[in-house]
Amino acid sequence: MQNKMYQVSTLQALALGYSKAVINVGELLNNGDTGLGTFEDVNGEMIILGGHCYRADQSGNVTEVAYDTGVPFAAAARLYGQQQFTLKDIANINSVRDELTLKIEENFGLNSMHVVRIDGEFDKVDARSEAPYRSHHVTLKEMLARTQKAFIFENIRGTLVGVYFPDYMDGINMPGWHLHFVSDDRTKGGHVFDVAIREGTAKVDKISNIFINLPKEAAFDTYSLKQDLQAEIKSVE
Repeated sequence: MQNKMYQVSTLQALALGYSKAVINVGELLNNGDTGLGTFEDVNGEMIILGGHCYRADQSGNVTEVAYDTGVPFAAAARLYGQQQFTLKDIANINSVRDELTLKIEENFGLNSMHVVRIDGEFDKVDARSEAPYRSHHVTLKEMLARTQKAFIFENIRGTLVGVYFPDYMDGINMPGWHLHFVSDDRTKGGHVFDVAIREGTAKVDKISNIFINLPKEAAFDTYSLKQDLQAEIKSVE
């Protein structure tokens, strides 16, 4: 089964402040039904689930977005559930990442990309989102310092959606697991800092192809993408 990761721009470009729309949500959904990203001007956190695209705003409130909404950065794929397993009593996000990594390592997948969906009951979800900040060459770290808010959801049913990129793809996306959350009723969500899973079912697909849709505007060439931003990107994760 051939599957591809469809990526919009690069994380490094977003980290340096390129937050203009590259495509719209409709085009993104034509290329993937599961994934994550953000919206033009970093207007909240994106959760793509079941072919629908949701925005978690600065307060963690979720709404479905229109197809013409601009997308500066995202990663999405089609989820088939090639690998499925149960997670129970996982205390924190590091343990979640360790368990997911162990599962993909069993299938010789550490050097491939992956998409994951975990449906279940969560004791706690520590998350964040942000308001839009129209800028040019203002870094993501600076934007989030001004607009980001954190919140905690407790005893909640919902879904974690995430992608995995191997270390050698650092700069294209975040190495390791990057996770977003949306509640079952699609009213709460955000980028996940920490999470405790009471019980959940995971579906994971290994992906060995990537298509990167880079910005077409001349302004994209004014960003120095050769910089080592690993520490800065980790600081906003």
